[in-house]
Amino acid sequence: MQQFKEVLALFLGFGGWILAYVSLENHYWKESTQGGSVILTSGVYENLWMSCATDSMGVYDCWNFPSLFVLPGYIQASRALMISSIVFGTFGLVATLVGMQCSKVLGENYVLKGRIAVIGGVFFLLQGLCTMIAVSWYAANITRQFFDQLYAGTKYEIGQGLYIGWSSALLALCAGSCLLRACKQNSSDKKSGYPYQTASRGHVLSTVATFQSAPGNYGRYAYV
Repeated sequence: MQQFKEVLALFLGFGGWILAYVSLENHYWKESTQGGSVILTSGVYENLWMSCATDSMGVYDCWNFPSLFVLPGYIQASRALMISSIVFGTFGLVATLVGMQCSKVLGENYVLKGRIAVIGGVFFLLQGLCTMIAVSWYAANITRQFFDQLYAGTKYEIGQGLYIGWSSALLALCAGSCLLRACKQNSSDKKSGYPYQTASRGHVLSTVATFQSAPGNYGRYAYV
């Protein structure tokens, strides 16, 4: 059962790691809204790295953001969080592969494997948290500007890149939780067996000691 949970956590973590990269590279983090009475012949969409415009003929043009220091703070923070998410996911995958019970790395040192698997689960949780914070923060700014009646700039809607990011975060959080639960259950099973063995051994030693001392007492008082 534990090996099944570890394999499941590995696949969930790998899926979350792939989706995090796909979300980071996706151009559609936000798209210009088509609502209102004005008929728009062009659309604008952006992500963390560039802004693109397309017309009704399907021709599009993209340009990178000129400088990091002129960008809003939430975009800079989302960049850092998404990159950290991919790094944490990479460490989580490596630690999980090494710490799996069926892995031949580290031989039969299951205690060390369990500790490494726990570290992998923590990395997956960090990956999920970083991705969730990044995409949720970005989406919160989109909705705030959209419903602000005094905002005079272009209003945007949530793009597909954010939905991919939310899916990545959920998979990573499930992977970390599943891996930590598997390691905790394995540790509890091992600890529950120790008191029984210790009590049995003590009982046997006590029985042997009583059996050995009985002839001596009998011999001392036999001829009184």
